[in-house]
Amino acid sequence: MGRLPDGSAFAVLAGSPAGRLGDVWQLVGGCVPDTVLHGGTAAPVAGPEGLPGAPAQARYALSAARTGAPGTSRLTDATSLTSLDGLLAGVPAEVRRAFGAKVLGPLLETGRPPIAALLDTLETFLACDGSWARTAQALHLRVNTVHYRVERIERLTGRDLSRLTDRLDLWAALLCR
Repeated sequence: MGRLPDGSAFAVLAGSPAGRLGDVWQLVGGCVPDTVLHGGTAAPVAGPEGLPGAPAQARYALSAARTGAPGTSRLTDATSLTSLDGLLAGVPAEVRRAFGAKVLGPLLETGRPPIAALLDTLETFLACDGSWARTAQALHLRVNTVHYRVERIERLTGRDLSRLTDRLDLWAALLCR
């Protein structure tokens, strides 16, 4: 048991399966029902060589627990962060917002209906894995209209939606809004 530089308490538990730790977490929470508790656990390590990375994993899982449920007690296991959304959960909110604003730029301007339509088109296009036809069908548009909107999105963001890395950047930015 110890304290992190920010004052948070931590404990190192050896040989405790995640299920039992969850049971202990509920008992601890029951002892202090009016206190919000956040916890983060690292992935199990096979041997001593895995120990140096465990605290960083646990801190990241703790950050994800705090970000994902700020007003609710939560225990997050680093092994549960298996999606882009899960990975971003540990990133501080102000960093996520700054990333989203930088990548999406003019697409976040409010009060301009054409911009809102572009943002909706981008979300749908990415959700349809870049399929022009499925995007058009989902939005009840012609394929040519989807092409036009995607070209506008590319001009406004400086991203090329035919490139997988640019699509991933835009998807992550949408999740960070």
